[in-house]
Amino acid sequence: MALAPDISSSTDPVAVEGQGTHVDAPELRLFVMGLFFIFGGITSLNDVLIPKLKELFTLNYTQAMLIQFCFFAAYLVIGIPGAKLVKKIGYMRGAVVGLVTMLVGCLLFIPASQQAVYGLFLLALFVLASGIVIVQVVANPLISLLGKPETVHSRLTFAQAFNSLGTTVFPIIGSILILGSLATVSADQLSGVELDAYRTAESQAIVHGYLGIAAALTVVAGAVWLFRNRLQGEKHEARAGVAGFDLLGRPRFGFGALCIFLYVGAEVSIGSLVVNYLMQPGVMALPEQAAGKLIGLYWGGAMIGRFIGSGVMRVVSPGKLLACVAIGAITLILISTNTTGIVSGYSLLAIGLMNAIMFPTIFSLASEKLGSRAADGSGIINVAIFGGAVVPLATGIIADLTGSLATALLLPALCYAVIAAFGYYARRPAC
Repeated sequence: MALAPDISSSTDPVAVEGQGTHVDAPELRLFVMGLFFIFGGITSLNDVLIPKLKELFTLNYTQAMLIQFCFFAAYLVIGIPGAKLVKKIGYMRGAVVGLVTMLVGCLLFIPASQQAVYGLFLLALFVLASGIVIVQVVANPLISLLGKPETVHSRLTFAQAFNSLGTTVFPIIGSILILGSLATVSADQLSGVELDAYRTAESQAIVHGYLGIAAALTVVAGAVWLFRNRLQGEKHEARAGVAGFDLLGRPRFGFGALCIFLYVGAEVSIGSLVVNYLMQPGVMALPEQAAGKLIGLYWGGAMIGRFIGSGVMRVVSPGKLLACVAIGAITLILISTNTTGIVSGYSLLAIGLMNAIMFPTIFSLASEKLGSRAADGSGIINVAIFGGAVVPLATGIIADLTGSLATALLLPALCYAVIAAFGYYARRPAC
């Protein structure tokens, strides 16, 4: 099969030398925004998959949280190799590798459904997440390059708003397609051949959704391949210690990496439990699909907050703003867990607004002054996203041990407390 034509000869190549320079390439900004939209939306679909697979395979909260564990474990396994790959083949080709890997992960949902085996669903999610990791290693430092250094905090927050647009849209559609197919019977009422047939039939909705995503990824990967030589002269520092982990010796970066771990863990924990939380009689007593649609409010709050935050941070210290929203998240958790009805439900959903600026702000504050080691730093940050595997699993264990989702939510509150401390610590520019 012939390769796609190289169209870089029709445009002026952009020279890139680490993070210390900036480039003017509007079409690449659009491309990066698109990447944020795609991997944000796919990640948020896990919040819909959890109640679906929890019912199909009669799982407890700990077992259901293995969905997030296997998905975010990819950040631990692939983060550093992904950074090395991007340094070797460049940002654009690295993005293509990531997109193709995501495509493979989507296609693996077909045998997972046919075999009706929970472990195969977890494998498909791991492969899908592996591609997302590589795409994120590309996207985070690349958006920093595509503009003036003094506006990097605002620009990264604006890009993350498109991530939130994906996380808002995908769960709403996913709730209709995936949760809407739940039958009048449940898996715990069946056994043997009937149970296998039920699982296979009900999981077809999952397959159809991910096949649609696979088709879109094919188109995007092809388009990115056409621009594979748009950036030329990329230079990434070869000296990286042991896989770049020497960067953790820098207090600001090390503290920031810890906060990425805790932030992603807290955000994912809340998103993973929100459907079951809203279904509780003491909260809003919603049916499953109705609760699933409200996930869009959680992620939509993050989208709105990021557009607002990108402007606010032009006049307010990013560190101070980070500390304030972290304290706000703690307050909302305490309100939710100590009230009932719509106050309890909507105060939990409102945490999305507090989450809005956290990831991009922590990332950019931690990565200040990394220069040509931007790819190494992005790789370490992506490893830290492994918090999305650990904290939700721990939250699920607490929920099972105590029999209370409200008690389990105190763990994310502790995570936000550490983030507030980092915001205060990093309130001044790095030296």
